[in-house]
Order: sequence, then structure tokens, then C-alpha cells
Amino acid sequence: MSSAMISLILQATLDTLYMVGVSGVISTLLGVPLGILLNITRPGQIIAMPVINQVLSVVTNVGRSIPFIILMVAIIPFTRLLVGTSIGINAASVPLTIAAIPFVARLVEGALNEISPGLIEAAQAMGATPWQIVRNVLLPEARGGIITGLTITAVTLVSYSAMAGAVGGGGLGDLGIRYGYNRFNPTIMLITVVILVVMVQGFQSLGDYLVRKNDRK
Repeated sequence: MSSAMISLILQATLDTLYMVGVSGVISTLLGVPLGILLNITRPGQIIAMPVINQVLSVVTNVGRSIPFIILMVAIIPFTRLLVGTSIGINAASVPLTIAAIPFVARLVEGALNEISPGLIEAAQAMGATPWQIVRNVLLPEARGGIITGLTITAVTLVSYSAMAGAVGGGGLGDLGIRYGYNRFNPTIMLITVVILVVMVQGFQSLGDYLVRKNDRK
């Protein structure tokens, strides 16, 4: 294998990590608060707002129901407006983030739903405000579940980033399609798959470690 090809593989790997990192961080910053709102605004929760909860739930479900490849194409004008182009790793990071936000939100909501209502009732009996309950009860108790959800999100983003390569998103998916599929080079295709598998395994192992360190159960 030529040095030029090795350089392409390394660059594609870095591009994939960049897309996953950027979209993962932004979707976490937006998806975690959305997941908290979905939980605490449900009927019977600490800030029961059924109408707002229903609106947030519908928006989240719509976001989750759109296949990623369709989402990428559908928001091309928005992507071009935001980053100035519809191809490349920066452009691919936009639909990756939008696809991940509702995914993170539902996983966070699910983790919070597992918390015993008795803990919340005890905090309320001691006069804790909703914000104090979120900060001191919900998030600490659900920390392990939230980390698990973020790990699943990272793994999903790796597969989505590879899919983005089919429409000029860059990264390992683009490398595999251009050099492995279009140029009938099975070696490049195999290397691409192996790197993606190693990347997924790395994220999963890191997530499992963090869960063991932070799970309060």
C-alpha cells in the first residue's frame, strides 16, 4: 500500500472522529436538557406541563422518525446556510447533530424514568425546588443510564457518519465508497470496515468503563 493511500486512510479516520466529536458534543449539550424537560414536564412530574410535554414529544418523535439519509438531503439548504457548503465534514456534522439530538433526548428521558418516585417525593418533602431536584437527585441517580445513552449515541453517530460518505460527507464512508467500491479495491473496503469496528469498540469500552465508575446502583 502506497504512502499516499495510508495518508488518505489516516485523514479519513480523523475526519470521522471530527464529525462524531462535533455532533456528539453539540447533541449532548442540546439533547440532555431536552430529555430532562421531557421527563419533568410529564403529568405527575415535578413541573407538570402536559401541553408543553406533548409538543416536545411530537417534535422529538418527528426528528427520530426521519431516516438519516433522507434528513441529510432534506436539510441541504439549511446546511449550506449554516456552514456555507453542503459537502465535506463540516456539512455532514449538521445533519448528524440534528439526527442525534432527539435520540439523546429520548435516551436521557428513559434513564430519568427509571428513578424511584420515592426519591423525588423525599426531596420535595424536604422543600427542594425543581431545579435542586434535577441537579441533586435526577442527574446523579441517572448518571449511569445517561452515560450509557451517550455511548449508544456515539456508536450510532459512527455508523451515520459512514453513511454520510455516500453523499459527499467525507470520512471513512466516503473513502470506502470512492476507493473500495467505485474502484473495486476490496483491501481499502476491508480496512475501512476494520477501522469503523475498532472505533465502535473503543467508544463502547470507554462508555462501559465510565458507567462502572459512575453508576450509583
